Amino acid sequence: MQRPTRWTALLDMLAGDGRVEIDTAAEQLGVSAATVRRDLDELASQQLLVRTRGGAVPTSVSYDLPLRYKLTRRPDEKRAIAAAAADLVLPGSVVGLNGGTTTTEVARAVALRPDLRDDGEGNDAPVTVVTNALNIAHELAVRPQVKLVMTGGVVRAQSYELAGPLAMPVLERLTLDLAILGVDAISVADGATTNNETEAAVNDLMTQRARTVVVVADSSKLGRRAFARICPIDRVDILVTGATGDGTQLAELRAAGIDVMTVGLPSRS
Repeated sequence: MQRPTRWTALLDMLAGDGRVEIDTAAEQLGVSAATVRRDLDELASQQLLVRTRGGAVPTSVSYDLPLRYKLTRRPDEKRAIAAAAADLVLPGSVVGLNGGTTTTEVARAVALRPDLRDDGEGNDAPVTVVTNALNIAHELAVRPQVKLVMTGGVVRAQSYELAGPLAMPVLERLTLDLAILGVDAISVADGATTNNETEAAVNDLMTQRARTVVVVADSSKLGRRAFARICPIDRVDILVTGATGDGTQLAELRAAGIDVMTVGLPSRS
């Protein structure tokens, strides 16, 4: 197991259980206790956890896994979801994207669409993207076929999103054809939710300004809830998720009136 994958797994354990025990983690990861100890020491040096005798605990009560450590979670599923979501973007449309690993893949897929390329004659860009995510803006800033609009706001290091009241005025003055949202959880009872309340407020406004709301979420997020609600379930029009999602959860979401699109993983030759 490579080090970035181990670090992601250790931080996942920490977020889920509230602590990590070296011996338990070593057994689960199939590595030596010395390897886990070194990994925890390195993560502690980055102030992502606090070392204790025999393990580690979170740095604070409110624990949110930084985006860079989410990159190794279900990458194939996220790319397949992103490709399907990108196909929903029509030429000439205005698309809102919030932060997250799956929406970053959506941005890349949109940028590679052959029918959304600049005609080279100085006409309007074939697609306009409105985002509050710095990493997505970085991906799209060099794409001449994309008109890029950013919100204001205060940067959150965990997600690279601009959040807070400074992000609101731009969104309030725009209309979106699509809002494509990454979430931390989605369920019929709790709607689309995320781990941070300031991000939730910005994402909520994005859904209010959109004609169609699309949630992109890997199958591990179905039927779960996170700390802050982005929007109720009746505001979500389309869910794009993995085909391996729990059948009961998928049925409940469809019964709630959501157009659920499931995608399989690409075959490996």
